[in-house]
Amino acid sequence: MARAVQLAKLGRYTTDPNPRVGCVIVKDGAVIGEGWHRRAGEPHAERNALVAAGEAARGATVYVTLEPCCHTGRTPPCTEGLIERGVERVIAAMVDPNPQVSGAGLETLRRAGIQVASGLMEREAEALNPGFIKRMRDGAPYVRCKLAMSLDGRTAMADGESKWITSEAARLDVQFLRAGSSAIVTGVGTVLADNPSMNVRLSAEELPLANHGLPVRQPLRVVLDPELQTPTGSEMFQLPGDTLIMHSSVDARRLEALRHSGAQLLQVPADVRGLKLDQVLSQLAQREVNEVLIEAGATLAGAALEAGIIDELVIYMAPHLMGDGGRGLFHLPRLEQMQDRYQLAIRDVRQIGQDLRITAIPLKR
Repeated sequence: MARAVQLAKLGRYTTDPNPRVGCVIVKDGAVIGEGWHRRAGEPHAERNALVAAGEAARGATVYVTLEPCCHTGRTPPCTEGLIERGVERVIAAMVDPNPQVSGAGLETLRRAGIQVASGLMEREAEALNPGFIKRMRDGAPYVRCKLAMSLDGRTAMADGESKWITSEAARLDVQFLRAGSSAIVTGVGTVLADNPSMNVRLSAEELPLANHGLPVRQPLRVVLDPELQTPTGSEMFQLPGDTLIMHSSVDARRLEALRHSGAQLLQVPADVRGLKLDQVLSQLAQREVNEVLIEAGATLAGAALEAGIIDELVIYMAPHLMGDGGRGLFHLPRLEQMQDRYQLAIRDVRQIGQDLRITAIPLKR
């Protein structure tokens, strides 16, 4: 199963919106077939492993990181292939959270006379697909918020200058984060201030594990822009990939101008504080977005933290000081007492070039 987990990781940058899955087939103590899911529309891990095993799969044991599917989607059911090949036993690391499967895959195999089990290395399997699992269980994508700051917690100078806080190595690391995300979300304030590209600027050869000849997938660019202030000449409209502007406006002229520039437009509910972020996530989930990367300023980052939608913070901290006048990491005006603080659980700290990358989980309040 540990090998199956390794194989699943090969799809880190390519399988979206499908989950990353690996499979190993064993017979008489020897591995006779391996497979992993490359991308949506192509065969799943089990079928690739069955092809590798050939006729030797009859009577073998199959280790797979996710319960085999039992429904026809972009590809035929994997349960069908396993039954046809006559495997003896299937061990799944975890039950599929997809309501179309969720135990039914294992039950289909059981009824066909195949021994089944689940739960082996379940935690490691869940770590492969946090976005897919959350979308299936909660109807919302997994949300990371990426931020860069100085040692004294500043994200820009008082006049807004922010290029570059972190080193080239840290900025390259962010490209890997983008490549593994389904969507990058920012606010219109960042678009107006920085005219960002919000794209992956790497070749397939530069991506870790991406040695299988597939092109780099550009994540969906999402701008939260209630009043449709995004300039029609923004850099993102000139780049490959899709740009979605989520808004609450009824300005027909601006809607048509942005649509003509190549933007997709989606109206979502708003309140006095802006677009309702839970509705933003719900709409993204309906578009099969698994993992969201928020790259924004203090206002949107603070609003996301207050709304409780951030699952993971990725903070790059550079070894310099930017002074009292610099801009802060989060805009959190409602914090007045120590008891109001947001508690974080640090999961990882490592050096990236000359900077530190801190991964932390916001704790429930």
